[in-house]
Amino acid sequence: MASPVLLPSASPPRAPRRVDRIALLGNPNTGKTTLFNKLCGANAKTSNFPGTTTALRIGRATLGAGTPDARPLEVIDVPGLYGLTSSGPEARIVADVLKGAPTTRGSRPADAESPSRVRPDAVVVLVDATNLARNLVLVGELLARDETVIVALNMIDLATRRGLRIDIEALSARIGAPVIPMVASRAQGLDDLRAMLGRGVPQYVDTGFSRPERQLAEPRLPGVDSNIEALTNWADEVASAVSGGGAEVPSAADARTERLDRILTHPVLGMLVFLAVMGGLFWSLFALAAIPMTLIEATFAQLGGLASRLLPEGPIRELISEGIIGGIAGTAVFLPQICLLFFLISLLEDTGYLARAAFVNDRFFRRFGLPGQAFVPLLTSHACALPGIMSARLIPDRRDRLATILVAPFMSCSARLPVYVLLTSLLFADRPAFAGLAFAACYLLGATAAFASALAFGKTVLRGRPRPMVLELPTYKMPSITNALLTAKDQGLSFLKTAGTVIMAICVVMWWLSAYPKSGPTPEATALRAQAQVAASGSADAQALIDRADAVDARARETGSFAGRIGRTIQPVFKPLGYDWQLTVGILTSFLAREVFVSTMSVLAGDSGEKGVVTHIRTMTRGDGSFVFTRATAASALVFFVLAMQCLATLTVTRRETGALKYAALQFTYMSGLAYVAALVVYQGLRLAGVS
Repeated sequence: MASPVLLPSASPPRAPRRVDRIALLGNPNTGKTTLFNKLCGANAKTSNFPGTTTALRIGRATLGAGTPDARPLEVIDVPGLYGLTSSGPEARIVADVLKGAPTTRGSRPADAESPSRVRPDAVVVLVDATNLARNLVLVGELLARDETVIVALNMIDLATRRGLRIDIEALSARIGAPVIPMVASRAQGLDDLRAMLGRGVPQYVDTGFSRPERQLAEPRLPGVDSNIEALTNWADEVASAVSGGGAEVPSAADARTERLDRILTHPVLGMLVFLAVMGGLFWSLFALAAIPMTLIEATFAQLGGLASRLLPEGPIRELISEGIIGGIAGTAVFLPQICLLFFLISLLEDTGYLARAAFVNDRFFRRFGLPGQAFVPLLTSHACALPGIMSARLIPDRRDRLATILVAPFMSCSARLPVYVLLTSLLFADRPAFAGLAFAACYLLGATAAFASALAFGKTVLRGRPRPMVLELPTYKMPSITNALLTAKDQGLSFLKTAGTVIMAICVVMWWLSAYPKSGPTPEATALRAQAQVAASGSADAQALIDRADAVDARARETGSFAGRIGRTIQPVFKPLGYDWQLTVGILTSFLAREVFVSTMSVLAGDSGEKGVVTHIRTMTRGDGSFVFTRATAASALVFFVLAMQCLATLTVTRRETGALKYAALQFTYMSGLAYVAALVVYQGLRLAGVS
């Protein structure tokens, strides 16, 4: 491989500039993050379409390791972008980094570190050797702004196989900056880059060739393309002058890519493939995560039981076993789905498929004010809204990202399944076919609400149209299992750090509201325990009486607790929906987590005896002796659960991912208000139709 080229000495060169801090820039798919990994040994993720890498990654490398002159180097990995003057958040982030300013504008990712406020000493620009002219546009913008530039000419091996020859010395002379040929994936050229950074970067020397003027990088008028056109002409001129080899030689890989793209980007076949792939992903999040989720729940159940056995009876034991351990369990149980989601997404990105799926979906999604990249967050929200919202980081435009985050919880997640099963069983007790149709309709209603809401947001609080998806389809390649595992680990830890502490605190507060004030045994429960003492000790009858007594006391505690009192106070608000105080308590507790609704109603129903939980809940009665769950009430509650925002964990993640409390508040208010109105229409409409 050719050695790095220093500048010709047409005029005396300036002293090399010492480098302690560099920024890595480049177009998407040029190997920027791969180089970052090789330099720093950090666990960063390679992306396949613009804007995916929205996080700033700060790495540390050592120059001259093992020598007396060894010194640290700070490496800042910024989002991939095509130009510094674009309107996307990645351009604003890069501009802040180049100025040494904190990146507070746009959307700041959950796991981003704060870069130094000091400007980078040099900018290393990754340039794809197979697309030299296009990549040189970004180089020209940096040169026009007098940045100290090093060009890392990556994928030089692929260019050679395609019959392209690039004169490294001529390229360096033309742009007035050092050029290092590289194959970043195999670390070829890495030692040359380290050596240059160690001894200092040569400063620009006027070699007699034209460089882009400073004004070319500064837009004169909004939307004017003349500057970009001038830069493009300059880049084409440079590329033509330094490239040779005649026509590009098509490779077998190129032919295979073309054949696959004819299928995967086809309007019909591509959509069928997409549905199959995403269906497999959807199934995996349910099936493969079930075992670890069960193990996590069982582990925390054992820990809670252990705490109950080891600690003396009292509020401290209840706080630890039910509040703290229960709160951690409520957070950690989502971890397998989150890790599995990002593992699978990483594999799909590495293969090059995800960019093609976004391309296929873009036209349909844009009709509703969403970008094509929103398909991953919306689809995975069917498993859990938490990873769905977190995966919205894939969307480059902040307006599009916010719209996706706001509507993602409308997709029916796995936490709603127990509620759907219960309410459809109550609604159609003896007609399983109708229950199945109602179950499927819940998913359809949620998806319809998501797209309709996105359209409404685009005309109100998030005015505008989805950002056009500028997309270069990457080459197909084998995914990296190691990279996917590291991505899953990093995202899982990010979730636990950012959401776990807040979620646990909320769980402790909700436990306290449900547990206090304490109440003694009820007369009914005392009588049942007395009957159990008369029965044979240890017999089935005695145990059944004790269980009934415990259930009666539990219902009394739930009714007399602060949560129960709040339910009785708020019940008039939900009365138009057909809810009594018991159902109101179930609704209120479900705002902690939807699946809590089933257990809450089970406790309020008391002892199920031989009837079974569903049957006993169906026969729950109000104070006047009428059933709690009439058909109209069950239908109303089902619609409410489809549309309402009833997951504090989701609101926590929304707050973290958007960087503003107002979006979490908007999400909660809008979804819950829509759920209330829809449930009201369903209940009152059925009552008017004579359905009780």
